Amino acid sequence: MVRLNKIYTRKGDDGSTGLVDGSRVRKDDPRVVAYGSVDELSANLGVVHVLLIQNANLDKTGTEYQSIAGFLVDVQQDLFDLGSQLATPEDSDIELPSITDDHVAALETELDRCNENLEPLASFILPGGNLVGAQLHVSRTVCRRAERCCVSLPGVDEPGRRIVRYLNRLSDLLFVWSRWVHACSGTEDLLWKPGQGTVKRDS
Repeated sequence: MVRLNKIYTRKGDDGSTGLVDGSRVRKDDPRVVAYGSVDELSANLGVVHVLLIQNANLDKTGTEYQSIAGFLVDVQQDLFDLGSQLATPEDSDIELPSITDDHVAALETELDRCNENLEPLASFILPGGNLVGAQLHVSRTVCRRAERCCVSLPGVDEPGRRIVRYLNRLSDLLFVWSRWVHACSGTEDLLWKPGQGTVKRDS
């Protein structure tokens, strides 16, 4: 278990930060950018979790908002494991929890469970709807950015590829959840209407 006795050390005042093995790199190192984006994703999911609890009265099923909130905490646990994995150099012999194919499969199971109850899409969706759904869209875009950061890391090995698969599937799940929380609350998705923006085009 991690124990933090002091929050500031002043070691990072020179623009560097420590990795899990004690080595130090610049704070704009691609590895740091990657796990920093994962941390940002987890923070956004924390907002979604709070909104799900606070807006549970909108859930006409009576159970789905609570169910997703519980699953989200598990995802945040995964993201901490994932972040610690990213913060550990590949040549380190330190053993930490890592993302496996089982983690990806768990996301796929939840994704399929929610998606099978949704109508097929007739167009792309504009982020919006209710507050929970809109924040899920924000989280989805942060997740995609975290995925891109991980893809850009040099020499991505198999554990790294599992991280990319996890984030790829998670972004899909966040999209489906945005639709599912709308369906559970009777909120309509906002659909993209080509050529119907600030300047209307004849269809």
